[in-house]
Amino acid sequence: MQPITNLRVLGGHNQFTGAAVKPGYFYRAGQLDQLDAQQQTYLRQKLRLQRIVDFRTADERQRYPDVRLAGVTYEVIDVLVATNNNGASLQSMVAASGAVHARMLELYEQFALAPTAQAGYHQFLTSLLVPQPVLFHCFAGKDRTGIAAALILKCLGVSDADILADYLATNQARQAANQQILAHLAAQVSADQLRAVQAALVVDQDYLTHYFEVIEQHYGSFEHYLVAGLRLAPTFTRDFQQLYLEA
Repeated sequence: MQPITNLRVLGGHNQFTGAAVKPGYFYRAGQLDQLDAQQQTYLRQKLRLQRIVDFRTADERQRYPDVRLAGVTYEVIDVLVATNNNGASLQSMVAASGAVHARMLELYEQFALAPTAQAGYHQFLTSLLVPQPVLFHCFAGKDRTGIAAALILKCLGVSDADILADYLATNQARQAANQQILAHLAAQVSADQLRAVQAALVVDQDYLTHYFEVIEQHYGSFEHYLVAGLRLAPTFTRDFQQLYLEA
């Protein structure tokens, strides 16, 4: 089977108890617009997916609609709707040039603070209190999806080092797909735009670090952010860990 771009399962161990994240529940990926029959069978029968969450914008979903899987529930959670910065879409990467690092830091601030992002991640995390195999994705599976994965692992008490390792694994997982995008765009955009897209297609430790720093600056702690920012119940972390950690 041809690999599905940036598909992987979340794992790790609670740094305080040593309990492992239960396998078979959380899968992250890039967009699912080109799934062949074998890949569809793999997702349905091997991973036993029951739900797919799409973090993309309406424009992205219209341009590159997901291949729908029979028997799988679909949910759209556009965490960037009504914000001024959608630097996570391919179209925005092509339209912009230069200062990619600064623009991505701004994007990650919006992930932390924008009301639409907070509402979206609240919706996503609370939905996980009903355990079922779920795949969540955006365009590249790196930014909106990367934050969702980091939130899951952080709530489960996984170490910052393991969270970062999962986040940075995108750069290896997307190498072939990124080269295809750049080759396709080479004759269509300027050299500056192509360099900007190349830079925007990868993740940087600074981005995720900045996200958590912004949370600390505005809320004092991650735990307070969950309650005051994401409006989760005070018992959410305890309940979540009881569902998804095993000895």
